[in-house]
Parts: sequence; C-alpha cells; structure tokens
Amino acid sequence: MRVGRIRYINCFPVYGAIDRGLVSLGAPVVSGNPSELNQLMASGQLEVSVISAVEYARESSRYLLLPDLGITSDGPVRSVMLFSRMPAEELDGGLVLLTRSSMTSVALTRLLFEHVWKSSPRFAAGDGEMTDIARFGDEPHDARLVIGDAALLLSNRIRAGDVSIPGTSDYPYVYDLGACWKEWTGLPFVFAVWVAQRSAEVAEALQVHARLLESRDWGLSHLDVLAEQASSVTGVARRLCLEYLSGLDYRLSYDHLAGLSEFFRRLATAGIVPAAPLSFLPAA
Repeated sequence: MRVGRIRYINCFPVYGAIDRGLVSLGAPVVSGNPSELNQLMASGQLEVSVISAVEYARESSRYLLLPDLGITSDGPVRSVMLFSRMPAEELDGGLVLLTRSSMTSVALTRLLFEHVWKSSPRFAAGDGEMTDIARFGDEPHDARLVIGDAALLLSNRIRAGDVSIPGTSDYPYVYDLGACWKEWTGLPFVFAVWVAQRSAEVAEALQVHARLLESRDWGLSHLDVLAEQASSVTGVARRLCLEYLSGLDYRLSYDHLAGLSEFFRRLATAGIVPAAPLSFLPAA
C-alpha cells in the first residue's frame, strides 16, 4: 500500500512521528503538491493519500474519506493567500493568476470573486510554488493566488515590510481565503482530506488510518518541535511557524463536515462539481 503526503509544512503534524520512526506506517510514502497527489490517486498509483477537497467532490465514487483527518481552518489559514495590487472588488477585467497546485484553493477563489467580492476578473494559470518567490513579480498580473509554504513566507515578509523580493511592495491588499470563507459562511473550511481508494483492502487502509491518527496526535503535542523544523525548511521565523501550525486543525468534526458539505453544495450549484455525498471508510 502506497500513501501520499503533501510536501508542505502543513503536513508535518500528521507525518512528524512517522518521519522520526516513532510510528511505523508500514507503507512507503510519496510526496507531492495537492494536484500531483490528486493525479497519482486518480491513476491508481496510490492507495491512500491526502488530496484536495475538490478532488474528492469530483471523484467521490472512487474514494472513501478517512474519518477525523483533514487539513482545516476555522478562520485564517495563513497559507492560502490572494495577493492583489487593488481591492478584490475592483478587479473587474483584471488578470488573476491561479496556482496550478491546488484545485480547492482555485475553486474557493472563484466562489469568493463571484459571491463576496462581486467582481469578474480574467483568470490564468500561474505558479504558486516556493520556487516562484525570486521572480514573484515577473508575470503580468493584477493579483495572484499563492498557496503552501510560499504563501506563508510571502505574507510574513510583506507584513514585515521586507521588500527584498522584487514586486512584493506592490501588493497592498492581501486576502486570507480561510478568513474570507469564515466571514462569508460562519463555518470552518476544509482544504484537504485523506482518502482511500474504494478498491483498497479495507483492513490495510484501516491500519494506515490508525497509524496516521497516532502520528497526528504525537504531532499536535509536539508543535514546538515541528515549528523548529518548519522554520529551517521555509526560512519563516519559528514563532510564526508555531502560530501557523497551531492555527490549523487536523480533525473532521461535525462543524468541519458542515463546512465541507456547504462548500460542496455551493460548488455544485455553480456547476463546478457534481453533488458529492460524504462516504467514509467503514470500520472493520
């Protein structure tokens, strides 16, 4: 059984004990960005993985959700950010670059423009990865969506007034999409979920699920250790990494599931995904 993980630091709390040999997953781990993991699951190259919430909605007939495991925020997420040269409400006809790395963030951005900011920009594919930082302002655009470690680093540098990255001083408007969703709906937002292939062996999938939960529980009780590691990987101050990891939630409570169902409902109404029931991996 092969298991996927997002390579960003937001997965450190779930895989930290596994990485350190404190929990034995009993399966090889494959790293990638959310879109890459979506593709690996769709092609059957992974049996269990964290994937974009939107990918589950698109392919719910193929997958089963792993209970009580997700990447969520109840307000600011700090790593899914829209950087803009003007207010989002004034971006009619402007060019917004969307990351290729996360379907969920892109879908949420489109919903916010239509229903909250009531603006109709032009959308184009951009790169939202950490490798973009040195050339952040190179591509013509009025706003851009950035996710993961890159968003965390850029938002903190902009907040601190660090203009060492060309073009970052041109973004006086920064939107945290987790906070925008909370203000709009009053609900938490689920960015990613762990799923198993419906064709996977249930007993093996349940074993992986149990190990992931065990590792997550260790991670949540050792966020200071993981923040130190995250700081060394990203260059973001340890204090800010701890603030970031502490602000995420890795459960799927009833409130989270209500937020996920509402997101899916709005996407289905917009014709972006089909109606998607929430189906979970059964107990043995």
